[in-house]
Amino acid sequence: MSLAAAFGVIVLLSFWAAPRRATVEGFFGGLGADGRAPGLWTLVLSQVTTWIFARSLMNSAILGYYYGIAGTLAYAAYYGSFLSGGYIVARLRAHGARSMQDWLRDEYGAAGTGAYNLVIALRLLSEVFANLLVVGLIFAAVAPGSDLAAIVVVAALALAYSAWGGLSAALRTDVVQMVLFLGVFALAFAALVLSPGFSLGAVVTAPGVSGGYLGWVLLAVAALQVFSYPAHDPVMMDRGFIADEATTRASFLHAFWISALCILAFGAFGIQASLVGAAYEGQLIGTWGAMFPAPVFAALMLSLLVSALSTLDSALSSAARLVVEELRLAPRSLLGGRLAMAVFALAGTGLTLWGSQTLFDAVAVSGTASLFLTPVLIVGLVLRRRIAVWAYLAAWGAAMAGAAVYFARGTAWGAAILPEGHKYEQLFAICLVVLIAGFAAVLLGSRRVAAAKAG
Repeated sequence: MSLAAAFGVIVLLSFWAAPRRATVEGFFGGLGADGRAPGLWTLVLSQVTTWIFARSLMNSAILGYYYGIAGTLAYAAYYGSFLSGGYIVARLRAHGARSMQDWLRDEYGAAGTGAYNLVIALRLLSEVFANLLVVGLIFAAVAPGSDLAAIVVVAALALAYSAWGGLSAALRTDVVQMVLFLGVFALAFAALVLSPGFSLGAVVTAPGVSGGYLGWVLLAVAALQVFSYPAHDPVMMDRGFIADEATTRASFLHAFWISALCILAFGAFGIQASLVGAAYEGQLIGTWGAMFPAPVFAALMLSLLVSALSTLDSALSSAARLVVEELRLAPRSLLGGRLAMAVFALAGTGLTLWGSQTLFDAVAVSGTASLFLTPVLIVGLVLRRRIAVWAYLAAWGAAMAGAAVYFARGTAWGAAILPEGHKYEQLFAICLVVLIAGFAAVLLGSRRVAAAKAG
């Protein structure tokens, strides 16, 4: 009851922080009521809170529990996406593009944006689904039988204030939610560090209950995916084109170190559970309930709920922009954006009934699907070579096939294709094959822009 009450206060504060007057430009473009872009720290806190979402925090802790410091470092490596994402945004803006879709449309036409939009639609849907799933896991642990109701209530509340102001609401509420998250999480982390038996040296050298090998494998996977990963995340990309270039560049740098520290700190809770020999229960939620005093456990759960809420509103605002401004499936109006949000909220809520609770799979599948962007961006955006549409689609097809194979690894046909080994070793092999195939297609189908113009 106390957890629900505290979360209710945070929701009320989010409604209070949302803009009183909604405009179309604010809804889709994030501009304030006075038409001004958000400042540096609004952008930083919004970037951080939308990327250290509930699923990520849980993934970091779970990987830390199983694979020790290697597992947590592997997940923290994905936050290098702020550095690669900032670089990609700077190059896109130098080309005069106002979004990833702008550049893809200029280079590859409708095929380019269509293939990309399919990937990011799946990404946004997975964001809604995975964060609501964490909400369900929390309430299933603290109040058995209330998980489905909690999922529906949180989804409805996030939709309510998100649908009022769109991206401008997400930016404003992100600041409030991030400040609250940092405060609550700082208390929980301080309690962990001061608890009897905690040793920083033991945490940073811990092998986890399964040994560190697979954690290092995942770190290699993250290294392969970290360049393309931010480019397929519309929440990050949308925030790369709101403010001026200097503010945007600084926001990506600050977001990197803040979010990486938060992920490493949260991973310490999973590592500590492995060090004390705690049994794995309920995605670690049940484990923590037995390990920590009630106030510390409540602070952990509250920080997860806040991070879930902050990601939901941002995912919904990006979904509205995708449906209205890119796909043009609804009019560019407040009503059109709100309808798009409602569809994604309903679809994501429905997916929680599907039953999958393997949180890292959503990251692995979407990260693999995004790999087609690595050769396209390096060869086309950085090296400035013209890539044929067939080559772009071949790279995209290889990435989608790789994601499908990993997703279906438990089926007979998936097992027949994949090499023997742990699923993370299989994921590493898939990523290598996808990148090799993508680069081969793109290099075969590319030529210098100058040569093309001369011809």
